[in-house]
Amino acid sequence: MGIFTRLRDIISSNVNAMLERAEDPEKLIKLMIQEMEDTLVEIKASCAGVMAAEKRLRRQLDDCRERTDRWERNARLAVEKGRDDLAREALAERRRHARRAGALEGELAEHEALVGQYRDDIMQLEGKLESVREKQRVLVQRHTHARRRKRAQKDIRRAETTDAFVRFEALRNRVERMEAEADLVNFGREPGLAQEFARLEDDEEIESELRALKESVGKAG
Repeated sequence: MGIFTRLRDIISSNVNAMLERAEDPEKLIKLMIQEMEDTLVEIKASCAGVMAAEKRLRRQLDDCRERTDRWERNARLAVEKGRDDLAREALAERRRHARRAGALEGELAEHEALVGQYRDDIMQLEGKLESVREKQRVLVQRHTHARRRKRAQKDIRRAETTDAFVRFEALRNRVERMEAEADLVNFGREPGLAQEFARLEDDEEIESELRALKESVGKAG
């Protein structure tokens, strides 16, 4: 099982647990991001450790290959000098270092494959993390909007109840009563000076119209 697969299982279990508890979606996505960020740090640290071991193996392999070549040259030199005994010992050393180099090559190949797997996991996880972060803002906005709509619908339903209408009618009656009381404040009071003069002007106009009417009727007779 790869590291990324294990991460997916961990996130899935946490998501399911939060869904069962009906957790806040914003908290849920934050948890997912935190899980992915923590795992990314862990994977990078592990990858760095394997890469350091890989470098160490390369140094050891280079040393073994150099020793193998040196003992090869020593064996040739011994043969040239007629020292078969030394040549045998040099060849034995050459074989020992060559075997060690072969073992190191196998370890190095395993480390290279593991580093490749780590890098693939890191690339996948970084891609997923970037995608989740891009969607986080939209999800948070949608959740906020849904929460406000839910609250508004509750307020509407509460306003539609009979109790609410009774309170509204009581409030309207109270306002109407206050308006009536305000109208009664000046009821029965003597007209003001301005009203008296306005009435005099009206009377004068009426008298003038009456005289004109009488003159008109007299001429007609």
